Amino acid sequence: MRELFPYFAALAIATLFPSQALAAEIHGLPGAAMPLWWGLPFAGLLLSIATGPLLFPHAWEHHYGKIAGAWAMLAVVPLTIAFGLPSAGEAVLHTLLTEYLSFIILLFALYTISGGILLAGNIHGTPLTNAGLLLIGALLASVIGTTGASMVLIRPMLRANDNRPFNAHVVIFFIFLVSNIGGSLTPLGDPPLFVGFLRGVDFFWTTANLWRETLVTGGLVLVVFLALDIVLHRREGGMPKIKDPTPDTRVRLRGLANLPLLAGVIGAILLSASWKPGVSIPILGVGLELQNLVRDAIILALALLSLKVSYKSHREANGFTWEPIAEVAKLFAGIFTCIVPVIAILRAGHDGALAPLVALVTSADGQPNNLAYFWLTGALSSFLDNAPTYLVFFELAGGDANHLMTEAASTLAAISAGAVFMGANTYIGNAPNFMVFAIARHRGFNMPGFFGYMAWSGAVLIPTFLVAGFLFFR
Repeated sequence: MRELFPYFAALAIATLFPSQALAAEIHGLPGAAMPLWWGLPFAGLLLSIATGPLLFPHAWEHHYGKIAGAWAMLAVVPLTIAFGLPSAGEAVLHTLLTEYLSFIILLFALYTISGGILLAGNIHGTPLTNAGLLLIGALLASVIGTTGASMVLIRPMLRANDNRPFNAHVVIFFIFLVSNIGGSLTPLGDPPLFVGFLRGVDFFWTTANLWRETLVTGGLVLVVFLALDIVLHRREGGMPKIKDPTPDTRVRLRGLANLPLLAGVIGAILLSASWKPGVSIPILGVGLELQNLVRDAIILALALLSLKVSYKSHREANGFTWEPIAEVAKLFAGIFTCIVPVIAILRAGHDGALAPLVALVTSADGQPNNLAYFWLTGALSSFLDNAPTYLVFFELAGGDANHLMTEAASTLAAISAGAVFMGANTYIGNAPNFMVFAIARHRGFNMPGFFGYMAWSGAVLIPTFLVAGFLFFR
């Protein structure tokens, strides 16, 4: 609980000074007058997330919440000193209450409900079978999220291939397709897209505007996998046979009671997108829309119901624990807090300290450079968390969802595709990547290290992204 204190310190501010917090909604933070060093806590936290698990894994494992809390305090305290309690409190509170809570409630629900679904049994991992599982997983990722799809399917994929001498590539392409690219079609698929939904992007906008990019990118990667797996499978034919530690058995889908709960999550999100009663409820000085409160309450109730209706044995077979979602909750609380001054600077556009970045993604005629948006968003998403990276470039493109969905639709598509697709470039680009890596290594798969994995992504993904960028964003 102490680790969460910095994130909710602003709650006390609004409680003690509610009228000032309401007044701050009018003024906001003066982004044009804020120098670049206001972004240091945000950069420091993202750098910690990127390097902590690699450089000091033991300390990170036990203290990542405290580290995130320290960076959050380095953002909140200077804001309070420089701009006063009302402005700083309103800015942080608005982000935590209107974006972070909805964001983490959805992730919690998808993680909890999908954890009660068990794909039991075992099949033999032939090239066609593996390609079929990857295709199913990629499609499922946009329905139950990349984390949910990865956790449901990674163990069946490992069981299917645990008797093959060459099997690490199966996990690598699983990360490419299921843990990343497949989650690009709905806000349920990947955290950056849900952040966009919270900012006003329509639920089915990504489906209508990214299906071509997803089809081409995912299709090319799947074809490369199938060709490679056929070659390796044939080479294995002349090698000594390995006794299958999990012989083939009939595949069964268990935990079916969770399927209508997933449908309920989708229904709740669609409800909040279509039902607009125009009622705003002030909570601690921040106005929260009634439809959003109802949506979050329904989603949370469905997650708790899943714990009641699911068999404990199914969750145990899935290796379900609360630690991954607890880590995400703590780290993203810090991220959403530290990004507040960065967003204020970005909103200042050419008048702010990040004007050079604005110029980098703007053509000589003043129009957005979509190819630059695609590659810059993707490059940062490869090493930093893709949700805040998406948010940075979303704001850089103007931050107006209505404009970005219509006149600037190609720009929003470039940002969305870069954030989701290129999270696959490294183990740390997206939350499921490292989870899948850890599970596979624990099962005895000879997984490549950090830079070994980047060699795979460099050989397979970068050429694919070059093709996608040329076709859709030039």
